[in-house]
Amino acid sequence: MTSRTGKIKSFAFKQFKIHSGGAGMPVSTDGVMLGAWATFQHTDPILDIGVGTGLLTLMLAQRYPDGVIHAIDIEDSAIEDTNNNVAHSQWQNRIHVFKGDILSHNFEHTFSGIICNPPYFNSGEQATLKQRATARHTSSLDHRDLLSRCYRLLNNDGEASFILPLTEGEHFIKIAQSEGWFIGRRCLVRPTLAKPVNRILFTLRKQQTTTIEEQLVIHSPNGGYSDAFIQLTGDFYLKM
Repeated sequence: MTSRTGKIKSFAFKQFKIHSGGAGMPVSTDGVMLGAWATFQHTDPILDIGVGTGLLTLMLAQRYPDGVIHAIDIEDSAIEDTNNNVAHSQWQNRIHVFKGDILSHNFEHTFSGIICNPPYFNSGEQATLKQRATARHTSSLDHRDLLSRCYRLLNNDGEASFILPLTEGEHFIKIAQSEGWFIGRRCLVRPTLAKPVNRILFTLRKQQTTTIEEQLVIHSPNGGYSDAFIQLTGDFYLKM
C-alpha cells in the first residue's frame, strides 16, 4: 500500500492491523485507551466521529460481536486508510465508512452510541500537514458545534464517549453541561503516580445520571505498564 506522502506506518494488534498512510492522527495511546474504556449498553449502531485510521472502529468491532459501527471523516486520506484497514479485518460486514462533514452529513437514523477522539488545540500554530491540523485543531470542528450535533444524533438512552487533555476536557464538559448533557463516567488519567493528571476520559448522556468517578495510571513505578492499564488494553496490544 502506498500513500500520498509515500510514508506508511503500521501497527499490529492482536486481532487486526492498522496501516496509516495519510491520516492526520496515527495510532496513539489516547485512542487505544478510549477504544478500550468506552462501554456501550446498546451497540446497533455506534458512530465513530473522525475515524482517522479506523482504530476506534476496529476496536469496537472486536469488543462487540453484534455491534454495527458507522464511521465518518472529512479527510480523503483518512477514508482511504480506514477502508484499507477495515477491508483487511474480519469485521468488514459490520462496518460502514462515510466521507463527509459530521456537522452536515445526512444520516438515515440516530445512534445508540457515539465515540470520538476530538481535535483539542484551541489556539496557537497549527500543524503544517493539513490532515494533521484537521485532526488536532478545533478550527476544523468547534467543540460546541460537535456537542450540539452529537446531541441530535444520539438516541435518548445512548451515550457518547470522548478523550481529551485535562484542561480541554474540563472545558468541553462545562460546555456539555451548559447544553443539557449529563456526565455518566469520568476517568482521570496519569502517566505515573508521580505525575499529574494529563488526560480525561468521559461519557455524556442525555438522561440525568449519577457520575461514576474513576482513575487510571498508565505506568508502574518500575517503568512498565500498570496492572490497571494492562487489564484495560490487554485484549489489543500484542505484548500484553
